[in-house]
Amino acid sequence: MKSLNYVFREWIVPIVVALVIVFLLNRYVFVLVTVPTGSMENTIMPGDRLYVTKIFDIDKLEVGDIVVFDSDELDKILVKRLMGTPGDEVYIDESGIVYINGSQIDEPYAKNAPQNPQIFNVPEGTYFFMGDCRGSSHDARSWANPYIPENKLMGLALFRFFPLNRIGAIE
Repeated sequence: MKSLNYVFREWIVPIVVALVIVFLLNRYVFVLVTVPTGSMENTIMPGDRLYVTKIFDIDKLEVGDIVVFDSDELDKILVKRLMGTPGDEVYIDESGIVYINGSQIDEPYAKNAPQNPQIFNVPEGTYFFMGDCRGSSHDARSWANPYIPENKLMGLALFRFFPLNRIGAIE
């Protein structure tokens, strides 16, 4: 009887506690995401696996943040760069250069491609997203509804844990 009690106390209880902790972290703190496409190259590559924190202040989101959200239109989870917050005017010129509220933004991560100029006025309670690899990114510029509601934002992509040769913070 002592050995069964020992196994329960020393093995079963710690394993169950660890599994409960992992479940709670994955349910309420983190989302694990595998990047499906090359729309964010070279910042994030297809197949990269990311830790995404669900704990973030929606009011502190900034243009340039990498956000994970659920797209109803495409019926999948996407990873894109935040390019417009509620009330912003986003203008993309024929060279792919982005202006927010009339000011050109610095995007050292972006691979711009020629396109038809576009203007987007981001409604209250919604956000506007684009991929970094603009020539091949299927993003808000081509969606029927280019704006993602606040309640569809899942978290900020902060850390890549796979592949191991690219492990680290995402910028």
